[in-house]
Amino acid sequence: MKLISTHSAVPVHIISGFLGAGKTTLLKHLLSQKPQGETWAVLMNEFGQIGVDQALLPQDQGYAVKELLGGCLCCSSQLPMQLALSRLLAEAKPDRLFIEPTGLGHPAQLLEQLTEPHWQSQLKMQVLVTVVDGSRLHDQEWSKQNLYADQLKAAHMVVVSHADLMSEADQQSLKELQQEYLAYGQTWLLSVQGQVDIQQLTQDYVGSARQMQPLLKLQHSTKAGEPPVKIQQLPYHYVESAQGYAVAGWKLPKRWQFNFYDLLDLLCEQQHWLRIKAIFHTNQGWQSFNFNPDQFNYQSTEEGLDNRVEIIYPAQARDWLAFESALMACRIDAEAKTAP
Repeated sequence: MKLISTHSAVPVHIISGFLGAGKTTLLKHLLSQKPQGETWAVLMNEFGQIGVDQALLPQDQGYAVKELLGGCLCCSSQLPMQLALSRLLAEAKPDRLFIEPTGLGHPAQLLEQLTEPHWQSQLKMQVLVTVVDGSRLHDQEWSKQNLYADQLKAAHMVVVSHADLMSEADQQSLKELQQEYLAYGQTWLLSVQGQVDIQQLTQDYVGSARQMQPLLKLQHSTKAGEPPVKIQQLPYHYVESAQGYAVAGWKLPKRWQFNFYDLLDLLCEQQHWLRIKAIFHTNQGWQSFNFNPDQFNYQSTEEGLDNRVEIIYPAQARDWLAFESALMACRIDAEAKTAP
């Protein structure tokens, strides 16, 4: 599809966050900082068929707001999003653009779409922002959901809303959350009534240090001189590091099934880690694992998008091939019997 070009690349801010986190409140405050003579645009995504948030934003001259209703622009077909975005750029010719995906969205997928080559001459992506409700950090039923965690992991900057309403339990939970995500090198901002200076969010996105790679077993079996395998679908693994910490992760197909007790034993046997989080399709149903050095928690959970595990540890050499081989040995699905 040929896209209509603009005179220069437009700074684009993705403002993500779980349901009710305060995204629209933050967006309203950011829009209030628009200089005279500029046009700012907003592309909003509502999961349902009736949009409400658009009516809450400024309708004055100098603002262009467009809604994309029904489904999630992060993970549904890219065509409606590309059409809506291309039309908004062509018609409004904005000086700055904000994109607010649904609270049920996966912002990392949206960022991946918008950094593809055909957008690079038009869009100047800024750091991805995730909003979390500071007054609900103590509520583990809220904060431990897989989607909530996915949105946090995608963030380069985390805005903690309702900072004035945070209890002591929320303050403690915030400290624990910042420690848990220390390896991601994020910036954290406290906000009351969405009050954040637009200049704090105006930082060019420079790409992720995360390197998606084939499973280690596949890499070691590749003959010398052969080109590296290009990652186009699951499974894959990655390792990234920041500030003296590292995180290793694996994402594996949803159809793969694992023996629960073998998997539990493997995770419990690991040493010198700071955090282990995982969700797996097992013969005991879908199970989530949330380990810290003081407590090993696991429980039944809703069906996941895929099997995945992440281990945060002090940055040092690790024998991840041995771990991966042991992980693959826990598989019990039919495909496992024919795997090399």
